[in-house]
Amino acid sequence: KKVLARIAPGDAATKSLLSESLVVFGEIGGNDYNFWFFDHTHSRDTAKEYIPDVIARIGAGVQEVINLGAKTVLVPGNFPIGCVPVYLSGNKSYTSTDHDQYGCLKWFNAFSQMHNQLLKQEITKLKSQNPGVKIIYGDYYGAFMEFVKNPSRNGIDKPLVACCGGDGPYGTGHLCDQNAKVCPDPSRFANWDQIHMTEKAYSVIANGVVNGPYADIPLLHAC
Repeated sequence: KKVLARIAPGDAATKSLLSESLVVFGEIGGNDYNFWFFDHTHSRDTAKEYIPDVIARIGAGVQEVINLGAKTVLVPGNFPIGCVPVYLSGNKSYTSTDHDQYGCLKWFNAFSQMHNQLLKQEITKLKSQNPGVKIIYGDYYGAFMEFVKNPSRNGIDKPLVACCGGDGPYGTGHLCDQNAKVCPDPSRFANWDQIHMTEKAYSVIANGVVNGPYADIPLLHAC
């Protein structure tokens, strides 16, 4: 960032620097959607109206860094938010059909999949417009579901529960602060607090993106 601040957009130094860099663009959209998810005066369906605009802004941003000289851009999709403690506890449902076989909320995961499907279409368009650039879709959704579906294989005990929080459902009920209840071994959990993942979870995701299969071009072969 300090280097980029000293060189003018479009000059040779900028293009050279970006052409040799991996640009990770995202994931983007979570807070835009959360505004509607946590505003209980509106239907959660309101967030769906903003997906095309969020995707368009991502596409415009990717094109901008390409115009500045980027040659390799990773564009991640959104996580399966229906498996995240803050959504699970804030949208408690006692209807079994609202949850999938892993205990995640179907509606919220379907929302993430809708975002990701439109994002992949946008990436396809960007690839056709920029044939000399590697634009890689990072399947964060699939990588996250790896430790939800196969927790023991990844050394995780409770993939839907927060390590740092309270005695509420999914380890929620208290902010993760000096008075929070903290699990003895965060490496056995996928979620650090009610909305952020642990280092262990991120390592599973990173491995899936770097080595495959959770990137259409694994980064190990792209850079």
